[in-house]
Amino acid sequence: MITIRDVAKQAGVSVATVSRVLNNASSSEKARKAVQSAVEKLGYSPNANAQALALPTTDTIGVVVTDVTDAFFAILVKAVDQVASSYNKTILIGIGYHNAEKERNAIDTLLRKRCSCLVVHSKALSDEELANYLEQVPGMVIINRSIQGYEHRCVSLDNQRGTFLATETLIRLGHKRIGYIGSNHHINDEEERRQGYIQALQHHRLPQIDDAIIQSSPDFEGGEEAMIKLLSYHSDLTAVVAYNDSMAAGALSVLNENNINVPRQFSIIGFDDMPISRYLIPKLTTIRYPIDLMANYAARLALSLVNEGIETPLHAQFNPTVVRRFSTENCNNP
Repeated sequence: MITIRDVAKQAGVSVATVSRVLNNASSSEKARKAVQSAVEKLGYSPNANAQALALPTTDTIGVVVTDVTDAFFAILVKAVDQVASSYNKTILIGIGYHNAEKERNAIDTLLRKRCSCLVVHSKALSDEELANYLEQVPGMVIINRSIQGYEHRCVSLDNQRGTFLATETLIRLGHKRIGYIGSNHHINDEEERRQGYIQALQHHRLPQIDDAIIQSSPDFEGGEEAMIKLLSYHSDLTAVVAYNDSMAAGALSVLNENNINVPRQFSIIGFDDMPISRYLIPKLTTIRYPIDLMANYAARLALSLVNEGIETPLHAQFNPTVVRRFSTENCNNP
């Protein structure tokens, strides 16, 4: 399939220049003729999305998230909306539900509504398909994922480093029998977080315990289910690393119901640092995922890619950090 990148190479111009010509935006006569000639020679036919972008754009930023009922994505949307408001723009939201077809439809719908910028959280679409979108949509930015060749338009966090820090925190408190409750969604985040847990055990020369990794839905109910299974398999675990704060909250409720005191008898650490982590009893030690800062940066970057009057934000390196609260303590049963 002929792509916009092929047209740019044939015309000897940048992808952005091709996009401007196709969108009837300002460009030099020389560039316009070169692009038009390349389009004719290659037989390039813009798809429906590119044709929609050729229409006058609206002052709207499109946001694609997995599930707006999840606090993580609510924070993401709010951060993008705050940036949009500061530039007198509004947002439209598409929901992907970790499903490739739904993610694709969400992106396509926002493009047909002539969103000039997109901030996209996609886990189900392939790198190749997302790269094709990035080629065609100059104002598109990917969040919580990195696409090779487009790293400058991707905003992500080192998930593996995050769970490594979580597991290492427990190890340094003296815990040696540590479980992991993870997501049953087949996405990179789960693979990376599970590997961070395993890597920390290996780094500190601790054995990986059989049946100490349990996967379930990444919510309160999934955390409950996973913790029940862990307690059924093992009576001597002293700590757990959870895929996210919701699973940690579900696990915490099971421990309380079984009269297992946290943190005196058992330690637990979450991931994301969602608001709920500050209101659990005890307050949850967790890994901070700065999604608010990342979404703010992604929105400003997307705007700068299509508007020369908006300065490109300085590249920011986002890192996971441990937030110490009261659900972790020195192990009394080494």
